[in-house]
Amino acid sequence: MLSLNKVHHIAIIASDYERSKNFYIEVLGLTPTLEVYREERKSYKLDLALNGEYVLELFSFPDTPNRLSRPEAAGLRHLAFEVEDVQSAVRQLASYGVVAEPIRLDENTQKQFTFIFDPDDLPIELYQK
Repeated sequence: MLSLNKVHHIAIIASDYERSKNFYIEVLGLTPTLEVYREERKSYKLDLALNGEYVLELFSFPDTPNRLSRPEAAGLRHLAFEVEDVQSAVRQLASYGVVAEPIRLDENTQKQFTFIFDPDDLPIELYQK
């Protein structure tokens, strides 16, 4: 069996790079660590960190098709972040105009969670620590 150490990063392709860059940095609070423009691909690549750890790559590519979020399609379902307090996170996000689904209770762990959506309708789960 292969021995994996951890999830290294998650990659997201944005339809509007600047809008998504703002969302992940200004709204979610991720820290940019490296941004490059790759002329040959007409593409930006932005590395983002959470609490000092590299976790996300944000890309731009010309003329990308929209992601199917509803109905849910096969493949990667959502991105999830742990938060200290889901209710507080929902209130903070509302100040940025981000609407969260109603907070639910995980029947297996008894912890609260909710979903928000990034500018391209990618589902993002916020899960109680």
